[in-house]
Amino acid sequence: MIALFTDFGLEGPYTGQMKAVLARDAPGVPVIDLFADAPAGDAMSGAYLLAAYAAWWPAGTVFLCVIDPGVGSDRAAVIVQADGRWFVGPDNGLFELVTRHAGTVRSWETTWRPTSLSASFHGRDLFAPATAMLARGEPPPGSERPLGRRPDWPDDLPRIIYIDHYGNAMTGLRASGLAPTAGLTVGGRSLPRARVFADVPEGEPFWYENSNGLAEIAVNRGRADLLLSVHVGSVIEAS
Repeated sequence: MIALFTDFGLEGPYTGQMKAVLARDAPGVPVIDLFADAPAGDAMSGAYLLAAYAAWWPAGTVFLCVIDPGVGSDRAAVIVQADGRWFVGPDNGLFELVTRHAGTVRSWETTWRPTSLSASFHGRDLFAPATAMLARGEPPPGSERPLGRRPDWPDDLPRIIYIDHYGNAMTGLRASGLAPTAGLTVGGRSLPRARVFADVPEGEPFWYENSNGLAEIAVNRGRADLLLSVHVGSVIEAS
């Protein structure tokens, strides 16, 4: 499979243009929309989100990842193989947590270039064709080299990294690293842990371990983003 992980949003031509390249260059390979609304231009938040959600996918999946505010600059285009999964995109920290959590890692700089390469849409012109090559079983179109690393980024990020359609706020904290009785504080309000929404009264905020292992803030029958005035980047404290 090919999985798309982008900050393109749910409207506009960008996802469709990349899918057209994938259909042309890797016909018959399923293309799955994982995230089209990852935090815009925020590779750091995207890194924690990608690491949590990529772990669910089988080895051999190729992730086409485009959160690329530095497109057209001297940032490298890279390919990463981590625990058998492939990741294609910019070398801007987006793959930091994926590689940090993996048991086996290899990385390449994508040195192949198409006949025509726009300055502003490497997702379509460079990353999508490279993704198709991998999906067809071809070797990475480049030379092996280490990724740029972000050693100052923590293993768990105590802030909001994504708000979903329902107003639930995912954090960059893995729930497995928090005590069973831990509370999370955001905006001066302390939230208890619950297993599911129905464990708290209607309208009450809480946090729980979501289906991909992240600590997520929610409200039973309500929106956490509105009730707690949180947004991507809001700081979280564990107690």
